[in-house]
Amino acid sequence: MAPSPVDRGYSVNPWDIIQKWWRPALEIAILTVVIHYALTFVRRTRGWPVVLGLFVLLLATIVTSLLELQVLNWLLTAFLTISALGFLILFQPELRRLLAELGNISRAATAQDEREHIETVVQAAERLAEARIGALMAMEVRDDLAEAVESGIVVDCQATPEMLETIFFPNNAIHDGGVILRGGRIQRAACIFPLTQRQDLNKSVGTRHRAAIGLTEETDAVVVVVSEETGAISHVHKGQMQKGVTLEELRAFLTSVFVKPARPRTVAESVRGLATRIKPLLARVEGKRG
Repeated sequence: MAPSPVDRGYSVNPWDIIQKWWRPALEIAILTVVIHYALTFVRRTRGWPVVLGLFVLLLATIVTSLLELQVLNWLLTAFLTISALGFLILFQPELRRLLAELGNISRAATAQDEREHIETVVQAAERLAEARIGALMAMEVRDDLAEAVESGIVVDCQATPEMLETIFFPNNAIHDGGVILRGGRIQRAACIFPLTQRQDLNKSVGTRHRAAIGLTEETDAVVVVVSEETGAISHVHKGQMQKGVTLEELRAFLTSVFVKPARPRTVAESVRGLATRIKPLLARVEGKRG
């Protein structure tokens, strides 16, 4: 057995080890973040099964290479080479959105932003309910709703209660269908949502509510519905509908979905906070003694 550097009388310099390994460690960390972000983004689209299929083909190519199955390996390699071009064409919209989201990472919504977006929807629902104007507002969580809806008109404007009320006004040309809200902006209007195929729903459940359930069965979106007949407000998530909710209940539900709970404070943070509060008191006591 070869003697270790310590046995030979040499000392191991930690700085030499850091200089040797920091670049590979940095590359691995960067690749991990990039791959994680890319997979998270692709999982929000309908192209996720295609990615899984290509991954299976890649594994099959590796296996045929190891087993020296030359004909199968050549066919799979040629197919994967051609698929590279097809992948770029097939995922062209997703790649464009991915690059756009990379540019918006620094502008990620804070809890305060999310509360403002929620308040916009709550105020819009209140106005529409009072005027008995039917509405269908889908709020994106993670899934890209553009992949799950049909038709629709690109709006891409700031979401405000006034704008939402204008869109759903009966005399408006785009009042039919639903709107898609993403990050405080109205992305699309006049969208046709997929209807649910459930047979256990009451016959009194109208098309607008069935569309809300259908969309939340296929995506993780939250849909707020305002009934044109009664003015009742409902929210739908994961195929479950709560009808006739109050504004406070709607606000609380949306907050539970979109606003992440505050991170628990660590012991060190608690000690620092306590010291910050005690320090002025001690200074005051010392001043009185002086």
